[in-house]
Parts: sequence; C-alpha cells; structure tokens
Amino acid sequence: MFSRLRRSIRRFFNKSRKINHEPINKFSLIIIIVVDLFILFNVFAGLDDISQWPLSPESAYPCRSEWASYRESTAEEKDYRQIAQLLSRGGDPSATGLPINISGDSYGRLSYAYADSYSDLGEGHLGEVSEICLQYEATAEAVANSDSQAIAKQINDTQAEIASFTSKNVEIRRQYDSTLLEEIAGQPREQSINTVEAAQARREIEQNDRAIAQRETTLEGLKTQLVSIPESQAFLSLLNNDTFFNGVDDGYQRASFWYPSIQLLFQGLFLLPLIVIASGVHRFAERKNYGYVSLISWHLFVIFCIPLVWKVFEFLQFGFLVQLLLELLEALFGGLRFLLNYLQILLIPIIGFGAIKFFQRFVFNTRLQAANRVQKMLCVNCAKRIRKHDIHCPHCSYAQYQECNNCHNLTYKHLPHCKHCGTNQPLEL
Repeated sequence: MFSRLRRSIRRFFNKSRKINHEPINKFSLIIIIVVDLFILFNVFAGLDDISQWPLSPESAYPCRSEWASYRESTAEEKDYRQIAQLLSRGGDPSATGLPINISGDSYGRLSYAYADSYSDLGEGHLGEVSEICLQYEATAEAVANSDSQAIAKQINDTQAEIASFTSKNVEIRRQYDSTLLEEIAGQPREQSINTVEAAQARREIEQNDRAIAQRETTLEGLKTQLVSIPESQAFLSLLNNDTFFNGVDDGYQRASFWYPSIQLLFQGLFLLPLIVIASGVHRFAERKNYGYVSLISWHLFVIFCIPLVWKVFEFLQFGFLVQLLLELLEALFGGLRFLLNYLQILLIPIIGFGAIKFFQRFVFNTRLQAANRVQKMLCVNCAKRIRKHDIHCPHCSYAQYQECNNCHNLTYKHLPHCKHCGTNQPLEL
C-alpha cells in the first residue's frame, strides 16, 4: 500500500514538472506556478460568489436577531428602549433616551435595517425573505409616524433641559463647597473668589432640583405616551407573539443547519465541470502524446481539485473540532493558561517526530520498497516492469545490483542481505 502511495506521489510530481517525461526548465516552471496561483485565486473568488447565491439564514430571516434580543432582554423600560431604537437608528440603541443632538428630520424613514426593504435582500439570490419578517418590517416602519416623531422631539428637548440643569448644579455645588469653606474660615465676602454666597447657591441648587424632578416626571409621561400610541402597541404586540417568533426562530435554525450543505452543493456544481473537462483533456492529451497540453491540463486539474478538497474539510468543520479540543484542554487546566503553551511545546515535536518516523519506516522506506519491487520484477528505482536478469532498468537506466562486500557477487540493491552468502549489506543510496 505504501509503495503504491509513493509511486502515486512520484507520478504526481513527474506529471507536474515534465513534458513527455522530460523535465521542464526552471523559468517555465516558475511561469506555470504563477499561472496556477492566478487561476487558483480566481477559482476561490468564483466559489465565494456562488456560495453567496443561496440566501443566507441572516438574510432570509433578517428580523430574527433583533427580535430575539428584545425577548431575551431584562432591562428596565425595554418596551420604550425598543421604540426609541426604531426612531434613532443613528444613535446608541442601548441608550436610555434618544440622542441629544437630533434634528427634526432625524425621525424620518428608519435607517440601517429599514433603510432598504427586507424584500430587497432576496434580489440576486436564490430564496425568499420570511413573510413574518416582512410583516415585522412594515409594523416597525409604521411606528415612525408624525405623532411618534413629535413625542420623540419632546423627549429629546426634556432630556436636554435635564442635562442643562444637572450641569448647572454641578457648577454651583463646586462654588458652594468653596464658599462654605470661606465662611467657616471667616474670610471677608469681598475677598471671595466665588460669585455666589453659600445661601444663594443652596437656593439655586434646590430650585434646579425641583425643575429636574418636574421634567423627569414629564419625561416618564412622554415615554409612556410614546409606547402607548397604537402603532407602538401593534409593534410590541408582534414582538411578544410567541407563534410568530417561534416560526421565525425555527425557520432560522433549519436554514442555518442546511446552509453549509447548500453552499457545498453549489460550490461542487461550480467545480465539477472544470474538473471533468480538465481531466478529460489531460487523458486525451496523454493518449495523443501532446506534452504541453497534457502538462497544462494536469495543472488545471490539480488547481480545480484543491478548492474542492478545501471546501469539503471546511464543511466537515475540522476547525471547529480543533477549537473544541482547545476549549476542552483549557477547561481541564483552568486558569493556568501557560500550561497550554507547555503542552503545545511538548506535543508538536512529538507529533513531528512520529510523522517523520512513520513516513521513513512505512511510506519512504527504501528497503521495504525494494523488497516489494524485486518480488514483482519491478525496477527498484522507478517501479516500472523489467525482466528478471536485467542489470540496468531500460526505463531509467538505474543499476539493479551491487557488489557484495563479502563474496563480491552481484546482489540486489537496497536489500538487507546478500542473496549468495547472506551477509548484511550496507544501504547504498
């Protein structure tokens, strides 16, 4: 088996760098490699394009992530936050209120997820956007009407006033503390560096606190009003509808499960015609002894097979298994992450040593290969069939025998013992 593997590897390289069994020059080989790389990059680009043709789960169910985030949220005023997020896509969705610097036009047509219709996501792709998500979009867009915009404007103005009063209190408290210390120290008022007396500062702080409390009450009422308008209630009702959400979530999970398989199918449909054509041309060129065509078609065949093998391994989630193994090791070692480095430093040389020993002993073992070839009357060098008493291979001119260092008779090359006297023979390379 291993001798067959080695012959296959040697045949692979011979086909890749020889024309009619003659090696090509280094300059031509460099040109071929450059062409191979160019074609390989274009093949991967084509694979990327065709893999995006089927509609992704995120595009087929675009409302799912935001919907799930709302249902999983335990934040206070999450209903108001959700409505505010719809009206302020340009701001921070996690903010308690709307952004301070909002103009009257900032509450127009929603940006980000709603700037382009969900139905546009399906254009140029295979598949359709979920009907429930289209309903979600329409219901969400209805929230941004003139009534909600007006309320949002009031909320913004009220928050700006609260921020202004809070800023004034910070400045007054700073002066109040300094003035109070001056009065305790008995410093004359005319020598004070502050513009207000302690008593006056205290009155202004109390007055501003009352204004802040009043506006906070107003703000709470505006928030309740914003959530209570019919369009907001319709949207919140949809968000809390278990049947609709479960339909979207189940569809998304199914799509996520099958999406890698569908991508691999389309990538295979892209690559298989190229592989079949390149393979057919190569076989035809070999039969007709068209050396250049055979060489180019062989390189194309290999180039087209590389992405297919890569995508199959990617589909099998080899990287996921490695990541899972690393997470398991990290869990076993706990917080002592440096032990993972020790483990890698130990394992990598052991794995490398084992691989070298395996290939040296079983795959590229010269004596083992020679024994198999002598038994089958094959050349010990090129593995092509020869006659039993041929001293040199007629295909590669390699000498099949060497002189025994004991009896000086000719014995098989690379075999451990002389066939005449049985003396151990050195391995002649």
